[in-house]
Amino acid sequence: MKMSEIAFSTVDWSQVEPTRHAGEEGEATWRTRFFGPQDNQIRVRIVEYSPGYVADHWCSKGHVILCLEGELETTLEDGRVSILTPGMSYQVADGAEAHRSRTTKGAKLFIVD
Repeated sequence: MKMSEIAFSTVDWSQVEPTRHAGEEGEATWRTRFFGPQDNQIRVRIVEYSPGYVADHWCSKGHVILCLEGELETTLEDGRVSILTPGMSYQVADGAEAHRSRTTKGAKLFIVD
């Protein structure tokens, strides 16, 4: 990720229009902003997963994820499982390790990708 051509700005996330994304079970609500030039955009999101959410796909996109609230369980394709609780983060590169997320309690995340 190369961060270029991004002027200083602030974001009031409560004013960013949410979009809903169905999971295999439950749903995710995204509040998304894009920064930088079209050919190198950085997507920044606040994502809230409903209790019982299960992703409907394996993801191979790179992310930096910070858990703000709740608890997120992420399973890697090789079977390893990681649990994020508030204040914990994970980072993974594009194409590095496919992962799939779920939560029983619900979770709120800050995600940069």
